[in-house]
Amino acid sequence: MLLYKLLEGKAETRLPDIEITGLTDNTQNVHEGCLFVCVKGGSFDGHSAAEEMLQKGAAAVITERDLGLGDRQIIVDNSRKFYGELCAAWFGHPEKGMKFIGVTGTNGKTTITNVIKRLLTKNGHKVGLIGTIQNEIGDRIIHTDNTTPFVYDLMRLYKEMADEGCDYVVMEVSSFGLVQYRIGPTHFETAVFTNLTQDHLDYHGDMESYYQAKRMLFDICDYAVINTDDAYGKRLYDEVTCEKASYSCCGRGDFYADAIKLRADGTSFWLCTGEKSYQLSVHMTGNFNVANLTASIAAGLRAGLTMEQMISALVDYTGVRGRCEVIPTGRDFTVICDYAHTPDAIENILSSVKEYTKGRLMCLFGCGGNRDRTKRPKMAAAAAKYADMLIVTSDNPRDEDPMEIIEEILTGLEGTSVPYEVVADRKEAIFRGMKLAEPGDVLVLAGKGHEDYQILPGGVHIHMDEREIVKEWLPYLDVE
Repeated sequence: MLLYKLLEGKAETRLPDIEITGLTDNTQNVHEGCLFVCVKGGSFDGHSAAEEMLQKGAAAVITERDLGLGDRQIIVDNSRKFYGELCAAWFGHPEKGMKFIGVTGTNGKTTITNVIKRLLTKNGHKVGLIGTIQNEIGDRIIHTDNTTPFVYDLMRLYKEMADEGCDYVVMEVSSFGLVQYRIGPTHFETAVFTNLTQDHLDYHGDMESYYQAKRMLFDICDYAVINTDDAYGKRLYDEVTCEKASYSCCGRGDFYADAIKLRADGTSFWLCTGEKSYQLSVHMTGNFNVANLTASIAAGLRAGLTMEQMISALVDYTGVRGRCEVIPTGRDFTVICDYAHTPDAIENILSSVKEYTKGRLMCLFGCGGNRDRTKRPKMAAAAAKYADMLIVTSDNPRDEDPMEIIEEILTGLEGTSVPYEVVADRKEAIFRGMKLAEPGDVLVLAGKGHEDYQILPGGVHIHMDEREIVKEWLPYLDVE
C-alpha cells in the first residue's frame, strides 16, 4: 500500500509516496519496506530501537518525539493509538462495513456476548464473536490468546469477518484492550457495562484507574446498556452522555427482572420494560445469568429484534462452556464448573447455587500466580460466606509456589468457621471433593471454567480439562 493512502492525511511526512510492505510494532517482525511503530510498553520502549529498525530495512518509523532521524521519522501525538488507525487502513477499514456491540466489565462479558450472538444468529444475521474463550465467524471457531486481540490481529480478523458476510460483530472489550488502543477506530452501536469488582489491579494499580479504563468504551458508542445494581454502574450511568438504558435484577430500571425462580436445571422470570412484561424460562441458572440475559435482550432490542424473536431463540439455549456448567456424573450429587476467579464472581456463583442446593454447598478454588495478590484472601472470605465446605487448591500458579499462594488465600479464612481442606494438586483436589460429596450436595469447581490447561513456571502449559478429570475419577468413587 502507498504511504499517503495509509496515512490518510493524519500525519505529516516529507517522504515520497513510497510503497509500504507491512506494519509492525514488534522489532522481531521488521522487514524491508515496512513501517515500524515505536510503542512504549511496560518493559520496553520501541523508540529506543527506532534507528536499528531503519538499519534493518524499515522504510520509516512512527514516533512520538523527534529522534533525529530526519525524513524517515513520522511524528504523531500517540503512536499506540495511531498504530490502530494504520492497521484499520491497511486492511481497508473493515470496521466501517459492520455493526459492533461491545461488552465490558469484570464479570458476565462472555455469557452476554454469546447470548447476543445467539439472538442475532437465530434471527437471520451472520455474526462475528470476539471473546475470552474463542473467536468465531458464524459457526467457524478461531483460537484466541487474548480477550481483546492485539490491534493488527484484530483488524485482520475484522477483514475475515467482513469478507465472509458478517453484518454484526459482538465482542468482549477488556480494560487492557481499551487503554492499549487495541480496538483501533472501532465504533460501537451498543456498549454494555456489567459490573466492576477487583481484578487486574496488578496492571491498573487501583480501582479508579480500572474504572476509567472501562469507561473509555462509552466515549465511542451510540447507546449504552448499564447495570445500575452495581455501584460503578450507577456512577457510569450518571456520567455517560450518549443515549442510555439501565438494567437491573435487584430493583427497577429501563429493563428489569421480576419474580425470579431458580432451579437446578434453569430459571424462570419476568422481564419488564416500560409497561410490558414478558415471561422467560431458560436452561441457565443463577441470578447473575438473569442479569446477563436482561442486558443481552436490551442490546438485542436496540439491534432491531423483537421480544418474541428473542424469547424463541432462548428456549433451548443451555449457556456457555465453563459458566455455571453442570458436568454430568450420573451420581446423586452435582458438579458445577465455573470461571469465577474474582471475589465478586465467587459470591455470585455461590449465592445463586446456594438457593437450590438441597445438601451442602462445597467450593473448590485457588488463585492465579503472578496476578493481583490482594484479592487472594478476599476470594477465601467471599467463598466462606456461602459455602459449607471449602477445598483450597492451585489455579494457574505460573512462576509462584502454589503453597505460598495457598497460604495467602488462607489468611482470608481467619475468624470464619467454615471447614476447609488444602489439596495443592488440583486434579487430586477434585477427586477429594467428589469423594466427600454426599447425596444432594453441590461441588463448585471455581476458577478454570472454559480453560483446558494449567500454567506452570516458565510459561509451561499442561493439559487440564476439569470435565475430563471428573469423568476420569468417577469409577474410583466407590473404591475404598
